[in-house]
Amino acid sequence: MTQPIKVALAGAGAFGIKHLDGIQNIDGVEVVSLVGRRREPTQAVADKYGIGHVATDLAESLARPDVDAVILCTPTQMHAAQAIQCLQAGKHVQVEIPLCDKLADGQRVLDAQRKAGRVAMVGHTRRFNPSHQYVHKKIAAGEFHVLQMDVQTYFFRRTNMNALGQPRSWTDHLLWHHAAHTVDLFAYQAGSPIVQANALQGPVHPELGIAMDMSIQLKAANGAICTLSLSFNNDGPLGTFFRYIGDSATYIARYDDLVNGKEEKIDVSKVAVSMNGIELQDREFFAAIREGREPNASVAQVLPCYEVLQQLEQQLNA
Repeated sequence: MTQPIKVALAGAGAFGIKHLDGIQNIDGVEVVSLVGRRREPTQAVADKYGIGHVATDLAESLARPDVDAVILCTPTQMHAAQAIQCLQAGKHVQVEIPLCDKLADGQRVLDAQRKAGRVAMVGHTRRFNPSHQYVHKKIAAGEFHVLQMDVQTYFFRRTNMNALGQPRSWTDHLLWHHAAHTVDLFAYQAGSPIVQANALQGPVHPELGIAMDMSIQLKAANGAICTLSLSFNNDGPLGTFFRYIGDSATYIARYDDLVNGKEEKIDVSKVAVSMNGIELQDREFFAAIREGREPNASVAQVLPCYEVLQQLEQQLNA
């Protein structure tokens, strides 16, 4: 494909804007349609980014013959059904994490992708952050092997607010959203499937209806282990922090930054063409479309993560 890739983006909230910012740095890609729940704020974002078409129904954008691909930044509960809708319309699709909140729905997306023969990718951004890419390259070169990962995912989110401090129409989830990042990354970096998983959760919030604190243990087939702590009750610092303990080094990753175990900074600026993990994720999506290949973080590659999440949910419900 030598013509520009024309994109519809659904979900003009905090994460949709991150994608719009990243796409501005990618040649040969144009966002031609923006879909949002409410027309007025969606139109305001479209005006800011020079997007010519606005809709409140995804089907309207999918009906446009000039749309080649769709990026879904919509509420979790809509991801699987909308991804299938895009594939059945003949569009390539990137769906933000999580792919689904029920394993059966994720399997249906994979079935739809295979039937449509289009690129279907999930926004598992940690695979693309330069910090984690640096570690992955060390692993691929045989210079480093993960023995243990210790991960903290901490936010202060006792109400339905997004990353911009705006009200959400849906409720976020520690297991199916935030744990998905680490469960997938652990198997990816260990280079080995997860064979054992355990979870504990704290009290369920009386209004939000979700557990606000969670602890997860993972073990890979090659013996590597992972401990993940998650909270929506943590009043700073916020974010996700990864400690890789390996056979030859210790690395601490904070989003796109990386230090060693002595807190000495490691330069990851040359790992990829950008320091923005979302932009790198989008670059992979568009490159896979142009090259007619499976992307890193394809639906098929990440589905085992959701198999583990379902096992953990069954434990917690029991």
